[in-house]
Amino acid sequence: MEWRRASEDSEDFKEVERGWCLGSEAFRKELLAQMSQQAGAEHYGGEIRESAQEKAEGIIAEELKRMSWEESDLEQHRKGAPQKLKIAWRLRQQTTMTLAWVAQRLQMGTKTHLSHLLYWDERGKS
Repeated sequence: MEWRRASEDSEDFKEVERGWCLGSEAFRKELLAQMSQQAGAEHYGGEIRESAQEKAEGIIAEELKRMSWEESDLEQHRKGAPQKLKIAWRLRQQTTMTLAWVAQRLQMGTKTHLSHLLYWDERGKS
């Protein structure tokens, strides 16, 4: 009996053991969008992080579309381009993504370089 249960569990429930969501990619994205609006104490690190990242990716896509940029334009423009800095500011204000993630995703160099750019941008506005 034990052997049969162990063999059944091995393949049939692999997907359930490996993640928090069982379903299509569209279904997972819908759940993440709902979580970003109502994350509670019962949601843990992985789900919260994935939800925040999904929100950040949405912001980036929205800003790129607004500027008529493609994903490849992030690589072609300089690290401190004002357009990239504007996206970085919005990400920092509206998400919990780290400086390291934002710098890597927007191809702005290191997190310390991004921090430096944000500091001088804010200081220039004062």
